[in-house]
Amino acid sequence: MNEESPQARRSRGVYLLPNLFTTAALFCGFYAIIAALRGRFEVAAIAVFVAMILDGLDGRVARMTHTESEFGAQYDSMADLVSFGLAPALIMYEWALGSMADMGGFLAKLGWLAAFFYTVMAALRLARFNVQLGSTDKRYFIGLPSPSAAAIMAGMVWFCADLGLDGPHTRWPALIVTIGAGALMFSNILYFSFKQFDLRGRMPFMTALLVVLIFVFTSIDPPKVLFLGFLIYGLSGPVLYLTRRLRARRRAQESE
Repeated sequence: MNEESPQARRSRGVYLLPNLFTTAALFCGFYAIIAALRGRFEVAAIAVFVAMILDGLDGRVARMTHTESEFGAQYDSMADLVSFGLAPALIMYEWALGSMADMGGFLAKLGWLAAFFYTVMAALRLARFNVQLGSTDKRYFIGLPSPSAAAIMAGMVWFCADLGLDGPHTRWPALIVTIGAGALMFSNILYFSFKQFDLRGRMPFMTALLVVLIFVFTSIDPPKVLFLGFLIYGLSGPVLYLTRRLRARRRAQESE
């Protein structure tokens, strides 16, 4: 009577394979912070993008191997907060926003306040995502996904470093990007999730060709393609939001 069933004993453990990918993503986020503190900003930015790839794999591996768990979901959120919340904010601060400390007055605090704002918005975005999981339209994300926001932040650092631009000379654009990415994360603006594409099923030839072209163009010049690509995705939400509002206003005027 006192012996536990095998199912009860298994429920206390954790699935190794998907959590290995999550741990690897967390390691990349932590390594990005260390690299930024040492002034290796390109390496730090690349580490964030590697964390994005690993973060996309852990969920797919869990679903393919039927090893989804509540522990894995919560652990993934914790890792995302480090890799896509804390790491991009510290990278941007060390690269550009920290130079605002020499400006004096309120402007001296504006840099670290902007980095903190981005981190808080990432935490709120992840918390809201966990609460709304399973109750929203899977075709859309509510607010800019934290990996995409991190890609914009890290992509800007990589893009500017590739062009030979240093952080202190681009601190104002960096400030705008940091605050804008943070605000979009916790906004109610809808973004396409692309979850309607079934990677395990058949796809049209043009879709397969498009995927190949994306890989080709990205390999030609990764800093520029990745930054501009994610920046366009980040701006697509507000553009579609304004388009919907204009259409709704026109319909309301026509119905009067």
